[in-house]
Amino acid sequence: MKFSVSSSDFLKKTVIASGVIPTNPMMPILEDFLLELNGNELKLTVSDLETTIYSTIEVQGEEDGKIAVRGKILSDTLKAIPDQPVQFVKEDESNILNILTNNGEYKLACDDFEEFPEIPDTHISQSVNIPKEAMKAGIENTIFATSNDEMRQAMMGVYIKVEEDKLTFVATDAHKLVKYTYLDITTEMEGFMIIPKKSLSLLNMALDGDGDVVLNYSNSHVFIQSGETEIACRLIDATFPNYNGVIPTNNPNILTINRKDLLSSLKRISIYANKSTNQIVIDLKNDKIEIQAQDLDYSNEAHETLSCQYSGDEMQIAYNSKFLIEMLGILDSEEVMLEMSTPNRASLLLPSSSAEKEDLLMLVMPVMVNA
Repeated sequence: MKFSVSSSDFLKKTVIASGVIPTNPMMPILEDFLLELNGNELKLTVSDLETTIYSTIEVQGEEDGKIAVRGKILSDTLKAIPDQPVQFVKEDESNILNILTNNGEYKLACDDFEEFPEIPDTHISQSVNIPKEAMKAGIENTIFATSNDEMRQAMMGVYIKVEEDKLTFVATDAHKLVKYTYLDITTEMEGFMIIPKKSLSLLNMALDGDGDVVLNYSNSHVFIQSGETEIACRLIDATFPNYNGVIPTNNPNILTINRKDLLSSLKRISIYANKSTNQIVIDLKNDKIEIQAQDLDYSNEAHETLSCQYSGDEMQIAYNSKFLIEMLGILDSEEVMLEMSTPNRASLLLPSSSAEKEDLLMLVMPVMVNA
């Protein structure tokens, strides 16, 4: 195998691919990149058996070949090399990949590419084209709300529902829930799937430019094509919670406030909150709110008063500040609305305005005051 390529162009591909490499691989070969050169096209494959990334890059090919090398070492090498043409050479009788730069040479041992796992060929039952902007917005608005609890498999991914005129993304960890709807698609296909957050995080890194993302999916797998990168992953086989059933519809107490002001205040106040609960308490009355926190173990406390628009009964409600800060950091509207019913029922956090073709709703559960 012999080819030359820009170090920066190759690095972009390896950075995304490196995200697939498992921390504790079941087999040593899962730490490798599989590189296949055919003419001037280099194909890079990496897999953890659940998620596989295929990526292609244009190179100056001289001799076709196929090798497997340690992905982290190759990616780290490219990171450390200034942008320049780099030559890669592996002689037939050798087990070494030579990496040649303007002022250096690096020798990287190759592994047996025959050990690289075969990716099962899954029958595709449905296909849908999704604008990249919709896919990116759906991922970025929801992925933070997924769960890390392996006992709740369904919540460890994002639920995506495809309908003829809209696309819905939902994620929850039982403490918070986010529902993002994109209202500007046209498709004859309908269906739903739960995609693991690892796969979506990697896909989000590969989403650049305009155009569509192509989703080909079956009951067990999804194949996502974005430009020169394809991600194949096993879908989460579990029942997603009935999210519409937990979204409250009667919320007479409505707070409207500047998003940045509220976010900044919460960041300051949360410094003084109990580190195990992160609890902050909000007192709502007239057109102002008071935010307070205390840590009785260390006699620390803080409070601030903010101007706002508030319509509803005077009330006191408590939240985990970490959740509110996460949500407010995702929203980008100038003002946000916090819609509440009672201090012990779910609240809704909404942008005060949103684009015509999208709808975003965030749900957060309150906590018991002084809990």
